[in-house]
Amino acid sequence: MRFTIGFLRQMWAGLLVLLALTAVLGVLYPAVVWGVGRIGSDSAEGSPVHDTNGCPVGSALVGVDPVAPADGPDPFFHARTPGSVADADPFAPGDPAAALPTNQGPSSEVLAEFVEARRTAIAEREGVAPSDVPVDAVTGSGSGIDPDISPAYAAIQVPRVAAATGLGESRVRELVTEHTEGRQLGFLGEERVNVLELNVALGLTAPDCGTAGG
Repeated sequence: MRFTIGFLRQMWAGLLVLLALTAVLGVLYPAVVWGVGRIGSDSAEGSPVHDTNGCPVGSALVGVDPVAPADGPDPFFHARTPGSVADADPFAPGDPAAALPTNQGPSSEVLAEFVEARRTAIAEREGVAPSDVPVDAVTGSGSGIDPDISPAYAAIQVPRVAAATGLGESRVRELVTEHTEGRQLGFLGEERVNVLELNVALGLTAPDCGTAGG
């Protein structure tokens, strides 16, 4: 009899522990993590950026270079090139999947050729001298999908964007200033311009927004 009572007490204690751990680790803890992950702008949802229609066009943390229409003006700012030199093209299409890792260093002839090809193409696109093309325009970031560019790279793109959109250069410069972030904590890093958010302010929209499902 005593054995049976002791056994039942142990079973009851074990059941209570199981229920308590299930509630804490299976319900409470996941709920807290879920809630914390959605606090602030850089949340677990990927920090989406929406166009004026409320449709997501991308993430503020991932740089995607807009592809200009083949038969029309180029009305948007361009991001940095992907960091990869894995193929024969110094540029890559506007797709984060193109950002492959690379181990090309300062002494790499392949990297040097890519940098010069990018410098020439960007100078021609923006109508500036090759020496005026900033370093970040012709080199990739460590991740290969840097969402930001330097104010200097944004500055040389202002005349082209202003002409293509019909906005005055002063207005485009105002938009660049509005989307320029300062150094973190006032001393870390450099000033930077978020390309996607700036392009949304210029009218970039999500393709087929609101047409899915009829």
